Amino acid sequence: MYKIAKEQLPSLFAAIKAQMDLYMPLTKNGQVNYGIWSEEEETALDALNSVKSPKDFFFPQSETLYTCYMEGKNISVTPEELRDAPFAVFGIRACDVQGLTVLDQVFLADPVDSYYKARREHGILISAACHEPEETCFCKAFGIDAHDPAGDVATWTVGDTLYWEPKTEKGEKLTESLNALLAPAGDEGKEAVKKEQEDICAITEKLPYANLSLDAFKEAELLDLFNSPKWDELYKACLGCGTCTFICPTCQCYDIRDYNTGREIKRFRCWDSCMYSDFTLMAHGNIRNTQKERFRQRFMHKLVYFPENNDGMFSCVGCGRCVNKCPSNLNIVKVIKSLGVSRDV
Repeated sequence: MYKIAKEQLPSLFAAIKAQMDLYMPLTKNGQVNYGIWSEEEETALDALNSVKSPKDFFFPQSETLYTCYMEGKNISVTPEELRDAPFAVFGIRACDVQGLTVLDQVFLADPVDSYYKARREHGILISAACHEPEETCFCKAFGIDAHDPAGDVATWTVGDTLYWEPKTEKGEKLTESLNALLAPAGDEGKEAVKKEQEDICAITEKLPYANLSLDAFKEAELLDLFNSPKWDELYKACLGCGTCTFICPTCQCYDIRDYNTGREIKRFRCWDSCMYSDFTLMAHGNIRNTQKERFRQRFMHKLVYFPENNDGMFSCVGCGRCVNKCPSNLNIVKVIKSLGVSRDV
């Protein structure tokens, strides 16, 4: 384990930026989102969550897949180049790291998505423990440790010091390149991190959703949940706006479209939402014609379908973004409490 004074962090960021693109939470127009670091930017490393998750760097909201050219009767297809340079994401929280693990199950399964795979191979995750989890956080329900985040490097901020621990080969390699700035933490540093972890755990245990139980979704029959009359009431507040899907770190649905620039045809993919009436629209119509069906599909997928096909891994990480941002105050916690059993109710 290593350490660096917080006042030296700009030098650390500059050293990383000299090697690769560096992304981290930045404040712009009063909102915190991930962006590329520069000395002029206002960093927001203390912010618990960005508005959007950092999955954008691995599964972009919109990306060109290939371009088609036509000269006379000759047609050529040029695929987009894959990511071939390293980049680092600094300050990513444990929930968002787990969100990428969920996406791995989708995009790295056969057939492998080469665009996503290239970004995962070149991306370095520098995670940050959550100094003070918020009331909307419930990552504990999904077995995620806010006090001990995964990633290539894990960091903890204690007082005026940032502690740094490489966890993977990529993390070790990056650490070696920064040895002029990082000092050994020693036993005193390890004790400081241990105390910080204990404090984070103590806060986590007191959060409103600390005892949220997922047992019902592990034990109940699929059709019993699917046909529950509770869906008839749960969906009514849903506007179908798609906000929850666009800020979610695990949503992976996308559409593929063509765009005629006047010179060529670009095929691109962009995020889509299961909450939209035209989602999965086909020639004969839509397989889910009502908002209730679309609402139920979203949460059945996250809590039932996905874990059944991925060794029990839920497609939710408890980041709390949907709790914060839903304009109708409707979110996955309400669904879990209504269909399942919560020990704190």
